[in-house]
Amino acid sequence: MAPVAIDTDVVPVPMKRDGQALEATSDAIDEVNVLKANMKKQAEERGLYDETEFDKEKDKTNFRQYEDACDRVKNFYKEQHTKQTVAYNLKARHDFHSKTRAEMTVWEAMEKLNTLIDESDPDTSLSQIEHLLQSAEAIRRDGKPRWMQLTGLIHDLGKLLFFFGADGQWDVVGDTFPVGCAFDERIIYGRASFSDNEDLNHPIYDTKYGIYSPGCGLDKVMLSWGHDEYLYHIVKEQSTLPDEALAMIRYHSFYPWHNAGAYHELMNEHDKEMLRAVKAFNPYDLYSKSDDIPSLEELKAYYLELIDEYFPNKVVRW
Repeated sequence: MAPVAIDTDVVPVPMKRDGQALEATSDAIDEVNVLKANMKKQAEERGLYDETEFDKEKDKTNFRQYEDACDRVKNFYKEQHTKQTVAYNLKARHDFHSKTRAEMTVWEAMEKLNTLIDESDPDTSLSQIEHLLQSAEAIRRDGKPRWMQLTGLIHDLGKLLFFFGADGQWDVVGDTFPVGCAFDERIIYGRASFSDNEDLNHPIYDTKYGIYSPGCGLDKVMLSWGHDEYLYHIVKEQSTLPDEALAMIRYHSFYPWHNAGAYHELMNEHDKEMLRAVKAFNPYDLYSKSDDIPSLEELKAYYLELIDEYFPNKVVRW
């Protein structure tokens, strides 16, 4: 019997939004993923799947070592892996579809996110807009498609979820994974980190396929709720971005899948193509933070035009 979602009429207790702490956790998670990332890519086609150029001269050992972020990351993931259950995810999706939290343009959303993410975090002095521009500009310099440039610009905008009823950091950032089937050992810190999750050892949820079926397709799979899933649903419904962009947004934190090879038994043929797209995007997310600081004023007009090209209604329902 599936668990009953929490009563959505209950008004959540207001909580202090510590943007600097959120970004510090997010950056620490990124540092782990930088070290885990497999940077070997084949230049099989021109354009989207050409090898990245922007990071070839970078010494990736300069990124903070795994052990330095380990305590923070372990504590974060213990909470995330305890609380990301089927019941919570059903409730989160119900809440998402039940209301519009705000209406603003993409650029206004970027500016709002800047009020949350403090630019004085321990690993970079950049504001959130500058980080988004870094990702987009690295993609642009490598001659990738315009839609991919825009994807780099907006891929983290789902962190606005922190303003809109998030219960903490654990349901905003972090590596994502399916709920409703067995937690794979290739999820960061493995199955042992789910020891307090109510779905562990469930007679259905803790089986290989759980509530899914072989080859069902990842669009049928419920991934742990956070900024990736939140933005994916918004962009899918309100933009003309292609499927590859939607996959980059939805799966860029799904490291067990695109980096470690887990959950491939749930994929269909479409997912195999999307996996290539996510792998092509991943370096621009991980390695662009160390680039030069982009000029907001010089780039704003270009990206406003790009936003309008793919968001025809201009004002987005968040």
